[in-house]
Amino acid sequence: MEKDLAIAALGALAQGTRLDVFRLLVRHEPDGMAAGDIARQLDVPQNTMSSHLSILARAGLVRSERHSRSIIYRADLDGLRALTLFLVKDCCAGNAELCAPLIAELAPCC
Repeated sequence: MEKDLAIAALGALAQGTRLDVFRLLVRHEPDGMAAGDIARQLDVPQNTMSSHLSILARAGLVRSERHSRSIIYRADLDGLRALTLFLVKDCCAGNAELCAPLIAELAPCC
């Protein structure tokens, strides 16, 4: 991941509603959710939700797919993986034993 994309992803997640959207979509993997359902669940107007979803998509954190009349949004787990790896790439100056607790915390989630 390039630095500019990492900054865009972190910036997208630095806003409360977008962070809530991303976490909601992660919980609904692999099925995803329709934009209207996301808006209703988070009590956000649909036009505002559309803007938030666009920002997350441009940041590489959300992807969408049309299913008939609905657009289904999913967390882009590859984007999340790339961002996480970017952040910890040089973890502990190569001392793997110092990074072990971080890796142990991340491993059970998936």
